[in-house]
Amino acid sequence: MTFYGRETEKNKINRMLKKETLQTILICGRYRVGKSELIRHCLIHQEVPFLNYECRETTEKGNIENLALLISEQFHLPPLSFSSMENLLEYLFKKAEDEKLVLVLDEYPYLRETIRRCDSILQSLIDRYSKTSSLKLILCGSYVDTMKSLLSRENPLYGRIDLTIDLKPMDYYESAMFYQDYSPEDKVRLYSVFGGIPYYNRLIDSSLSVTDNIKELVTSPGARLENEVPMYLKSEISRIGNANVVFEALARGFSKYSDLLSQSHVTSGPTLIDVLDKLIRMEVVEKRSPINDADNRRKSGYFITDNLSMFYYRYIFRYMSQRSVLDEDTFFERYIQNDFETQYVPHVFENICRQYLIRQNRSGQIDPPFDLIGKYYYDDPVNHTNGEFDNVTKDPQGYIFYESKFREKPLSPELIQKEIQQVKSAGLDCYKYGFISRSGFACDPEQEMIFIALEKLYQ
Repeated sequence: MTFYGRETEKNKINRMLKKETLQTILICGRYRVGKSELIRHCLIHQEVPFLNYECRETTEKGNIENLALLISEQFHLPPLSFSSMENLLEYLFKKAEDEKLVLVLDEYPYLRETIRRCDSILQSLIDRYSKTSSLKLILCGSYVDTMKSLLSRENPLYGRIDLTIDLKPMDYYESAMFYQDYSPEDKVRLYSVFGGIPYYNRLIDSSLSVTDNIKELVTSPGARLENEVPMYLKSEISRIGNANVVFEALARGFSKYSDLLSQSHVTSGPTLIDVLDKLIRMEVVEKRSPINDADNRRKSGYFITDNLSMFYYRYIFRYMSQRSVLDEDTFFERYIQNDFETQYVPHVFENICRQYLIRQNRSGQIDPPFDLIGKYYYDDPVNHTNGEFDNVTKDPQGYIFYESKFREKPLSPELIQKEIQQVKSAGLDCYKYGFISRSGFACDPEQEMIFIALEKLYQ
């Protein structure tokens, strides 16, 4: 199986694995983001023995027996017996005094739930063998809150973690490596549904059209990912009803706190805050503030960052009853097709363009490099209007306003001038204008303009 992307994370892990001393690595990230696959990919390219143990939701005795069996099989030893997990782990710390060894405790939160003082046990062993053992201990888990708590000052492992990787979903560029045979337009469409989760992207069948992939994997009854979103949320949230109504309001385009409170019908403000905070910690929702007024809470908004969740709540959850009585083709044509192409994908395209600009900025392709990128909120007292521009950058020279268009036709001079005039009429501070277009341009850029065609985003 081909492994795509994650170059930065791979390099960091590989550097730690090559060190001669004891090292503790913490890797966290949401469910399906590719943590275990990243670890396996790094381990198989190292000439070091390793134990990759997936912790179980069972008793301490059950975990001891399973890990002891793995040790026996890995090192061709007779059956081993240990009185406690502390004794077993100490055996491995000692073993790594004489030979290199990597121990992976995958889904570590399961282990610490069943073993009292598990963090303290590891802390004691790390301190005791810090100068003599060369063990590389990797703690991995999908419960991001739990894993990050290991870094807190109150936790026994505080100060003992040598490398922390908070693995995020891939951006549009790395995600597109999974479906390289599609056109740039179809890459945008696929990313808008499956996002940056490697598990989802591996399921895409390059022999099928975008529409057929969506039907087969998401929208058809019994599809592989039909229940992926609700199952993931239920594993993290006890009162799923509140999360459902908040997600549905977000998917319909409501982002301001006051709008979410009225549209989601959540019973109270504190309840809504609790739900939003939980979704943010799960990294499926984020709070964004305008870059020109970052401290203004009323102008901040909440946005879904997980594309499959956004697609699910916009089309599947909302039209569940209609879906149950229609065949899959009619349902897609009637409730998804037009809105998906004219509203949903263009919205995600704006996020893709933001990711592209950040990629270019980090690689030194933008001069001068910008310090901020985000929404720009404006009030126009003359025309009695207000609004937002989605992608605006701020550098030492000022603001550049970027307009992203996922249209079938090339951008015409008239449309470009209309967009520029909108900025000028509001009296906004802008020294250059950028345009990113799916279908190219029907004119050449002038000195104050930046033109970027869709194909360039994937080069």
